[in-house]
This record gives sequence, C-alpha cells and structure tokens, in this order.
Amino acid sequence: MNLYSINTGLFKLDGGAMFGVVPKTIWSKTNPADENNLCTLAMRCLLVEEGNRLILIDTGIGDKQSEKFFRYYYLHGEDTLEKSLKQHGFHRDDITDVFLTHLHLDHVGGAVVRDGQDLVPAFKNAVYWTSKRHWDWAANPNEREKASFLAENINPLQESGKLNFINESNPTSLTPDFGIRFTYGHTDSMMLPTLQYKDRTVVFVADLLPTTGHIPVPYVAGYDVFPLQSMAEKRAFLDEAQQNNYILFFEHDAVHECCTLQQTEKGIRLADTFSLRGIAGR
Repeated sequence: MNLYSINTGLFKLDGGAMFGVVPKTIWSKTNPADENNLCTLAMRCLLVEEGNRLILIDTGIGDKQSEKFFRYYYLHGEDTLEKSLKQHGFHRDDITDVFLTHLHLDHVGGAVVRDGQDLVPAFKNAVYWTSKRHWDWAANPNEREKASFLAENINPLQESGKLNFINESNPTSLTPDFGIRFTYGHTDSMMLPTLQYKDRTVVFVADLLPTTGHIPVPYVAGYDVFPLQSMAEKRAFLDEAQQNNYILFFEHDAVHECCTLQQTEKGIRLADTFSLRGIAGR
C-alpha cells in the first residue's frame, strides 16, 4: 500500500462554531482566528494505492458553485485536487474508487463537476462509496444540516449509476488493509477509514477530530448534531488510539497532517506531529 496526501485548498470557518462551548481565549491558542473570528482549515484528502485500486478518500469542496457561494468560505491557497494528484503522478481519470466519509459540502463537493449544463461525476472511471444509512440521512436533511447537504453534490452520483452503498452490519472491504469505523455524533453514520500501512494503523479521522486542537474530549464543534455522542466517541477512540499507537491523519488541520497521542495528567493529548512522508521512520 502507498498513501499520498492530496491537498485541495484552504477555507475558513467561524472559530466559535468550530469549538462549540470552548472559550476563544482557550481554542485560539491552537487555532488562531483572524479579525473576523475565522479559523483557517485545510481540505486534505487521502489517496490510497493498493494493487490495481486507486482510492480517493473525500474530495474537498470542488469548484462548481457560484462566486457568491464560495465567498462564504473564503477559499484560498495554491493547492487544488488536480494539482495535488499531478504532483504524485496521477490524473483524476486514474481514480478507481472515491470513498466519501460523509456528504457535507466540504467533503463531497469535488465529487461532481459541471460539464456544460450538466452535473456529472468528477472521476469518470471511478465508483463512489458512501454509507447507506448516511445517504438516507443526507437525502432527507434535518434543519441543522440542510445547508451542508446540497442536492447538486449528491444526486448526480446516484443518477450516474456509479454509487455503491456500504452497510454497517456487513461493511464492504475495499482492500484487505482498508477497514471502516462508524461514528454518529458529528453526523449520522460518518465513516473513518482505518488503514494498515507500514506495520502501523493510520486512521483518517475526518470530522471526529477536525484538527489537533480538537483532541481534548470537550472540544466539540458546534456543527456536531449530537455533541454528547461525539464526546463519547472521541473518548473511546482516543483511548484506543493512544494505547495502540495509532497515527491520526487530519483532514482539516491547516498545519499538521499526522500525529500520535500520549497520556498526560490532563488526559490524552498531542504527542508528535509529522507529515505523511514521515511515517516510515516511526
């Protein structure tokens, strides 16, 4: 197996929304805000190469929306999905599978592109994977998440006939070293890929832990639909990850790609941070 970090650009979200009830005087130490109280976040995907499969985990926000829409998210940076793939010697047509952790706009927007007046899958040779339970949740959105589940991001996938569903009772294994962990606090039935890589376990933590600043259990985003469940899921995951020396791969941390954890008198906290390329020496 080979892993490649795919950076699709940076965006900004309100710092208070990102940290919920945690005061700004605390969260701003790890995630400093600008003059508008906005924090810079990454949209970092992960490319998994194993055998004849090339699996892209999440797709970023994409570029098909209007300029007015993107102004809400302050997109910036030089990285794009296309550029990042090219840096590693790949093209979007090489992708065989697109694995969507969940269907919020900053994770699935890049899965669909405009082709003239039509909306079509961005990866024409790929099949797409999402949780069946989460799909049903996103297709009938609640008022809290409605603005994050956009029909133009998901309906074209189903209409293309290339959408495959993963059921929790018997999850599909994309490759022998590609496992799936389900969580339910951030949104219903979010999937976290768990990869066996270079004799280590690498977990793509998605929005269970958006950044290293979210490692303390109470640091839960206001976006989470079930925050108490998020806390319980974080606590269980952090205990397991620290005891087993997992490597955490971050989707939204603008500075750190990966980290390990350590037990401290204050609970489980950040240990080392490093790039994906640095895993081999650990």
